[in-house]
Amino acid sequence: MPKKVFITGASGCVGHYLIEELLAKTDYELYLLVRDRRKLQINLSDRPNVHVIEDSMQNIGNHKDLLRTMEFVVSTAAGWGGEEAFVVNRDKTIELFSMLDPQVCERAIYFSTASILDSHNQIIREAGEIGTAYIASKHSCLETLENSIIRDRLITVFPTLVFGGAADKPYSHLSKGLKDILKYVPYARFLKTDGSFHFVHAIDIAQIVTHLLTAPSVPSSPARLVLGMQRLTVQDLISQFCEHLNLKVGWQFELTPWLVDTVIKLFRIEVAEWDRFCIAQRHFTYDVVSPETFGLVSKYPRLANLLAEVK
Repeated sequence: MPKKVFITGASGCVGHYLIEELLAKTDYELYLLVRDRRKLQINLSDRPNVHVIEDSMQNIGNHKDLLRTMEFVVSTAAGWGGEEAFVVNRDKTIELFSMLDPQVCERAIYFSTASILDSHNQIIREAGEIGTAYIASKHSCLETLENSIIRDRLITVFPTLVFGGAADKPYSHLSKGLKDILKYVPYARFLKTDGSFHFVHAIDIAQIVTHLLTAPSVPSSPARLVLGMQRLTVQDLISQFCEHLNLKVGWQFELTPWLVDTVIKLFRIEVAEWDRFCIAQRHFTYDVVSPETFGLVSKYPRLANLLAEVK
């Protein structure tokens, strides 16, 4: 019998790529939890192995009997702010995983965020204390799940900066704003600052998750996998943006953390405590995995691959 996979947040950017990967590479029965089936941009009319469940995470308890039959669960659903963040990202996600049957469930994949980790993939205290509602709720949820009944089959993935989207798929928040970001490059090229980060495309996330759901062996649980391509510095970012726009990088003014803090104080700019923490942090780098880690090939290994598609 084909394995059953329950996917939350299926109508989102990552969800669309994951559905396509699973349909292309497996015969699994897919159960898709979506708030509005009209947001699914994939033609599923000839897919008898795909079952769309139109409901919200707030009502996840209504699907307890179905969840107990699942071999796999992938939780990508997220509330981005306010009270919804704690309800969806913490309370209802914990409830979802608590309803799985340990005798049936083989792997449970939970989507967190790299923002709650330090450079060695360890949870940072500040994420829970001063993080935004989204970050604090993810922080709280992870600690609970890693001590839950399914901890021995839990794989937590921590996407870094996520790009993705196409004419037949919703765009990620970053990809939506990429065209606008390029408008500021002619000015940003004159600035220099110390910082670094990782990014990952949704299709590469989907490749990795599909591998985790099909491979005979996976990392020991509870596993933490930070998803990202090689480290990029802010200067790398500016250089590649300028190359894409055929602009030269010449003299640059160094924007130090001290100078940023001075500007904030001088102009009395309101900055949240978490934002101040991030400004001081500057480097958001981790021990990352990419498709190559699992013998696969990244579709978007470099920033240039992303920029080539900006219209």
